Amino acid sequence: MTQRAKTDRFFNLPVTILVALSFMLGMSEFIMVGILPDIAAGLKVSEVTVGNLVSLFALVYAPVTPLGSALSARFPRFVTHLTLVGIFLLGNVLCAFAPDYGVLVIARILIALVSGTLVAIAMTYAPDVTTERYRTKFIAWVFSGFSIASVVGVPVGTWVANVFGWRWAFHLVNVLTVALIVMMVIVLPRNSHIVKIGFLPQFRLFFDRRIQLGVLDVVFGAAASYVFYTYLTPIMRDEVHVPERYLSVGLVIFGAACLWSNLYGGKLADRGRGVEPLTHIRPIYCAHAVLMASLIVTHWVPVYGALLLVVLGMFMYLQNSASQVLYMDVASQSHPGSLNLAASLNSMSFNIGIAVGSAVGGVVNNHLGLMWLGPVGALFLLCAVGTTTLLRPFVAQEREFYTRM
Repeated sequence: MTQRAKTDRFFNLPVTILVALSFMLGMSEFIMVGILPDIAAGLKVSEVTVGNLVSLFALVYAPVTPLGSALSARFPRFVTHLTLVGIFLLGNVLCAFAPDYGVLVIARILIALVSGTLVAIAMTYAPDVTTERYRTKFIAWVFSGFSIASVVGVPVGTWVANVFGWRWAFHLVNVLTVALIVMMVIVLPRNSHIVKIGFLPQFRLFFDRRIQLGVLDVVFGAAASYVFYTYLTPIMRDEVHVPERYLSVGLVIFGAACLWSNLYGGKLADRGRGVEPLTHIRPIYCAHAVLMASLIVTHWVPVYGALLLVVLGMFMYLQNSASQVLYMDVASQSHPGSLNLAASLNSMSFNIGIAVGSAVGGVVNNHLGLMWLGPVGALFLLCAVGTTTLLRPFVAQEREFYTRM
């Protein structure tokens, strides 16, 4: 790729391929929600049993992602990337042909083992496929691949499952993945940035106070959203009183709001370097907390609830790009051998937040009811306000660092 191509336009072929990879990862992860009843009927197990695969995916994804990312940094990037996509394809082929629930469990674990590392490796292509001024836009679009999957990919996959059978949803993922592998071979750069330090020394990154606070911030932010997002469909049905036949339309509208959130988050991440962009999210967390707490009003004013859900979707991912900038910049400043590991932290932190938020949401829903999910989510957002406040003293010293560069 020429420097001119990198400078003149953002959506060159390599960038498009890396965003498409995120789309495929998101479609494979989220498709389970859309076709859960079909799989349960096909394999003759309960819907709860199939639903457990969603939790299992997150439980495998979160701890394995940083380990896989640190390990991948010791091998040539392109070959490692292609190998992991091959494993991802194998997992989805197993899903498509799974004769029983046990094989499906193995297949989903296989996909979860590589998905987070694939996102982390994709992030490391930024300096090779685009220019510095498009860096945060690149990060935002890679994350947005998952939102596009939830808005477009999952409904299409669900339609395919309804018309042709649930296995064909995975066949669709497999055909698109094969096409993606061919394009990766053709357009992605072959250069590597193999680390010179050992596997364990890379994890010194976790002793950096800025990284610790950044991880906590994402965990709190994700937990806040997933307290209510896990029960979005029941909230729309029972609190907002959306008719059953329009629930899918509501989910698409919410997904579009989430896509906007990811893309606008890229603009927010342009406001400085290092920890600074995430500290600018503090007033946004405050506003988000107030809106989240007001979700309780939905019980009495359903129209307000309908509008509020769209707004909450627009807040859901505003932190993503800013936190990724923090991880990557702090690693570049102080831990250059840990860049792959740093690139994985957003995926790891977010999935921990998903697990925490979903678990807390389940307890709240069982004991207090749907209407209390918002106020409890607001408490997590206040914790996020606290972590961004603790990050503020680092802004001045990092500005001095970048001034000297």
